[in-house]
Amino acid sequence: MDRLKRRLALLAALLAPLPALAVPGFAEVRAAYQPSEATLLARDGRPLHSLRVDMQVRRLAWTPLADISPALLRAVIAAEDKRFMEHAGVDWLAAGSAAWNNLRGQRTRGASTLTMQLAGLIDDDGQRRGQRSIFAKIGQSTVALRLERSWSKGRIVEAYLNLVPFRGELQGVAAMSRTLFGKWPHGLDDRESAIAAALLRAPNAAPEVVARRACALLGELQRGDQCRGLEAFTFQALNYQLRDLRPAAPQLAPHLARKLLAEPGRDRRSSLDADLQAFAAQSLRRHLTALSRQNAEDGAVIVVDNASGEILAWVGSSGELSGAAEVDGATALRQAGSTLKPFLYAQAFGQRQLTPASLIEDAPLSLDTGNGLYTPQNYAPGYRGWVSARQALAGSLNVPAVQTLVRLGADAFHRRLRDFGFASLQEDGDWYGYSLALGSADVSLLMLANAYRTLANAGRWTPLRAEPGKPARPPCQDGGCAGVFAGRPRTVDGPGAAFLVADILADRAARAATFGLESWLATPYWAAVKTGTSKDMRDNWCVGFSPRYTVAVWVGNASGSPMHDVSGISGAAPVWREVMDRLQRGTRVAAPQPPAGVIGAAIRFEPAVEPARREWFLQGTEQPVVRAAQQTALARIVYPADGTVIALDPDIPPARQRIPLRLSGPLPRGGHWRVDDRRLPAGSDWLPQPGRHRLSVHDARGGQIDSVGIEVRAMRGKRPAS
Repeated sequence: MDRLKRRLALLAALLAPLPALAVPGFAEVRAAYQPSEATLLARDGRPLHSLRVDMQVRRLAWTPLADISPALLRAVIAAEDKRFMEHAGVDWLAAGSAAWNNLRGQRTRGASTLTMQLAGLIDDDGQRRGQRSIFAKIGQSTVALRLERSWSKGRIVEAYLNLVPFRGELQGVAAMSRTLFGKWPHGLDDRESAIAAALLRAPNAAPEVVARRACALLGELQRGDQCRGLEAFTFQALNYQLRDLRPAAPQLAPHLARKLLAEPGRDRRSSLDADLQAFAAQSLRRHLTALSRQNAEDGAVIVVDNASGEILAWVGSSGELSGAAEVDGATALRQAGSTLKPFLYAQAFGQRQLTPASLIEDAPLSLDTGNGLYTPQNYAPGYRGWVSARQALAGSLNVPAVQTLVRLGADAFHRRLRDFGFASLQEDGDWYGYSLALGSADVSLLMLANAYRTLANAGRWTPLRAEPGKPARPPCQDGGCAGVFAGRPRTVDGPGAAFLVADILADRAARAATFGLESWLATPYWAAVKTGTSKDMRDNWCVGFSPRYTVAVWVGNASGSPMHDVSGISGAAPVWREVMDRLQRGTRVAAPQPPAGVIGAAIRFEPAVEPARREWFLQGTEQPVVRAAQQTALARIVYPADGTVIALDPDIPPARQRIPLRLSGPLPRGGHWRVDDRRLPAGSDWLPQPGRHRLSVHDARGGQIDSVGIEVRAMRGKRPAS
C-alpha cells in the first residue's frame, strides 16, 4: 500500500507543472548522512576512539570531492554515465537507444545517468535503487532534471559516491576504499578505481566477474596494461572479511567507548584526558610485559579528579597483551584484598573505638565461625606482638584488622562499605564474616577509586562522571558500575576520621617495617596509598590519592588464574607511581591541614613497643601514655555469638554438653565471665541451663567489655524403639 501511494504521488507530480516538484538541497542531503561509526572525544575535543555502532551498513565520514581520486572519477563516469558532463540529468540519446534495443528484443545497457541513480539513492534512503518499473524511472528522471537545475555536476558526483553501495555492507567511497584497499579515497590508483567502478553495476558479483569487467574498463580508459594479475588482486581485495579492519582514528579507550557511544554518526565528548589516557595505557603495558613470565597479562587503570569526580583516564585492559582484551578490568568484580582496610579503621576512629595510637595485639588468633575456626595470618610470616593502629594499617597487618572487625561487628562494617559505594556487596555482613576485613568481597576498580576519593574529600561521597560538566546519563549502571555514577551526595565519615586514615596511608615511616623506606609507594610529594593482594595472588591492587587526584590500578588475569609471586607492591604499584608522578610533575604538593576537631599530641608507649612520637587524635581521645597492659578493649566474645540458640540433647550426658566460651583475644588479667550477672568459676566453658541468658565478660575492676544474648532449649527425650 505504501509503495502504491508513493507511485501515485510521483505520477501526480509528473502531471503537475515541473517547477512545483521539490528536491532536497545538497546541504540537506549531506546533513542527513550518518556514518555507521561514532567517535569518543577527549575533554579537549581530540578523537580518542572510533566505534562502529550501526551494524546494518558500513559508512565512514562524508568524503568531499576534492578528497576523491581523479582516477576513480574517470572510471565511474566511464562505467556508468559517459555523457555525464553533457546531459542535463537524463541522457535522452542513451534512453532512446535502450528503448529501441528493447523493442528489437536485444539486451542493452541501462540508460540511468549518475544523476538519476542519485535520485534513487536520495529517495527512501536509496532503498528503491535498482527498481526498473516505469514509475521508478519516470520519478528518477523528473528528480534528476530538478537536481541538475539546482546542483552543480561536482556536487552530484560527490553525493553519488558517498551514498552508493559498493559491495555487501559497504556504502560510500570512504568505506569502500578503506575496507577494500586500506587507503583513503584520494589515493586510489587506476586499477583500484576500475575495480570499484565495476562493483557499481553488480556489487555482489564474483571476484572473477568483477576482474573481467574492471579489465574491460581499463581498456576503455587506455590502461589495458594494468590487467596483468588483476584477477588475483581483485580476489584479495574482495576478501576483506578475512582482514583485520581497524579504524584509522586512535583507539585509546575501547571500553568507555562501548559504554558511551550508541548513536551512529554522533560523536560524544568524554571527560578523559587524551595524553593521560595514552600514558596510562603505555605504562600498564610496559610493566605487564616485564611481568609476563610471572603469568600476569591483564590490568586496568582509573584516574579521577577529586574535586569534580570526572574520570581522566579509563584503561580497561592491556590490549594486545591480553587474551581477553574485551573484558573491562575497571568494572570487573574481583576480591579486594587489603584495599578495604582503610575504611575499617576510618570507622573505628570515627566511632572512637580506636585511635592511631591504640595498641592491637598481632598474635595467633582463632575465631569460631559456627562452621569451624577462622585463623587469619599475616601476608609475611610471623607476628609482631603489640602494634599501634597506625603501624597495623600502614603495614597492612591482617590479624589486627580482623581484631578491629570483631570489635566493630561485620554487619556494621558491611553497612559502612555500602555507604562508601561498594554496591556489589549484596549479602549481609554475617555472610562475609571475619574475612571481610581482609577483602574477601568482590569489588570493582571503579568502586575502589571513588571510595578512596571519598577519603580524599574528607569523607564526602559524590558520584563519578565520565563526561565533563554537569552530570549526564551514566555510562553503565550494573555490575562493577553499580552505585558509582548515580546516587545522592552523602557524608560517610567525618573529616577527622578521613584525615587520620589519609595521614597513616601517607606515612612512609609507619609502613617501613613491611614495605621498607624506599618503595614504589614512597613518593617525593604527599600521597596516601594502599596496596592489596587477593587469595592465591589472583589480583593485586594499588589505590591512592593526592589532594587533587585519585589513581587506582589493578593487575591480574581476566581468566582468574593466579600470578606467580606478584603482589600489589610489585604488580600494580609501579604503574600507580608512574601515573601519579606524571600528574604531579611540576607542582608542589603539601600535606593536608588537619580539620577542626583533630589535634596533635606527643605520646609514648609503656613498654616502649614503638618509639615516642607526635600523633593525631580526634579531640577527646588523646592519650599521652599508651600502655599495652591496658589494651583489653579489643577482646570480644566470638562464641557463642549474639542470638545463638543452643539445643540440649537429653540423651547426652550434661558434662558432654558444656559450651566453650571464646574471646577474640586473651582474657584480661583478673578478667572473668558472667551469666545473668552471676560470676562463673575460672575456666573457659559453661554448663548451659534452659532459658534466655545474658553472657558477658568483664575486666578486673568489674567493667563490662562485651556481652551477648543467647537462648538454651531443652529437647524432649527420644521415644523407645518399638
